Amino acid sequence: MKMKLSLIGIFFFSVSLLQAQTDDGIMRLTEFAYPVKRQNLTIPDVNGGFQVLKCDFHMHTVFTDGHVWPNVRIQEAWREGLDAISYTEHMEYNPHSADVKVDHNRSHDLAVELAKENNIVLVKGTEVTRQTPPGHFNALFIQDADDLVSDNNSNLDQEAIDKAYAQKAFIFWNHPGWKATAIPGSYEWIDFVEKMYQEKKLHGIEVVNGLGFHKKALDWALDRNLTIIGNTDIHNLIAHDYNIEKQGVHRTMTLVMAKDRTAAGIREALEAGRTVVWSSNYLFGKEENVRDLVKASISVSPAYHEKTNAKTKVRTNYYEVKNNSDLYFELELKGGNGTKRLVLYPESTQILTAEAGHSNLTYEIISTFIRSDKHLQFDINLK
Repeated sequence: MKMKLSLIGIFFFSVSLLQAQTDDGIMRLTEFAYPVKRQNLTIPDVNGGFQVLKCDFHMHTVFTDGHVWPNVRIQEAWREGLDAISYTEHMEYNPHSADVKVDHNRSHDLAVELAKENNIVLVKGTEVTRQTPPGHFNALFIQDADDLVSDNNSNLDQEAIDKAYAQKAFIFWNHPGWKATAIPGSYEWIDFVEKMYQEKKLHGIEVVNGLGFHKKALDWALDRNLTIIGNTDIHNLIAHDYNIEKQGVHRTMTLVMAKDRTAAGIREALEAGRTVVWSSNYLFGKEENVRDLVKASISVSPAYHEKTNAKTKVRTNYYEVKNNSDLYFELELKGGNGTKRLVLYPESTQILTAEAGHSNLTYEIISTFIRSDKHLQFDINLK
């Protein structure tokens, strides 16, 4: 017993001595420090194994008109669970040039190593910033931004696009409606864009920019089989523009259904049009792509309970409907006798009832847009 007490005494003496030796006169108040952790955004693989990558292909740093250093964008992307980002600095607009040397490649080059360390795919890009119209265009997978056009003279509009295209860039039209009220006629399918489309120099359209859904742009993309893109176009801190401390809040992003988590895999998926935009609680995209996401995310249990109405003798079955993703689905019944409205919150379960004998119920998912005025119709299978 004395030996045991002696050992305990030695232990506490050693701890006290260690504390005394390591006390440097500073009490570190770390309770309120932001925890170093990455948010996991869960979206199951779709359509036979395509990975759903979370991507933001439109953002700025101090090297044009943004307010943060390039490495901050990597840190934000890591914390928020993104897989890939691109710095798309303005070629023709450099308001910080008195303080930051103009180098159109520099923001990308500065972040390459940190991106590798944080397992973020960094796609090299730029923003071809012409007057509106014709507007702004992002070029992804470029080789050297310094070889592109930096003069905003309208006579060079076509050359600016041609030089980006010559670098085998994936080019999409940014925020077509951003000057809709300021410049009449700018939010239309203009001749310049039609020429790009006919020459296969336009590959996608940004239908959601930041917190704005450009309705016409979605229909244009669908009608012309162009890839549907959504990005933040962030200039400030993400946490300045998005309330990311609130549960369920995320930045606007493009969900890319890729064969693998590489730049080449992302490019192949973009060229194939396997994308859906995720902004706020909404999904925007081609019907088949949105449907694939919904099918991968929603599962239904076998009926676990049956109840018979004493008066009508109608039998009702009970099911559990589970959302296996961090997406949000709001459903309204369109066919069959069952639960009229379902809200499937991220990674949650709801109870669904249906009249016995039903093999499925048809719902409209009003939190999706497969055209500017149309939502996805989705059958929930009960057998």
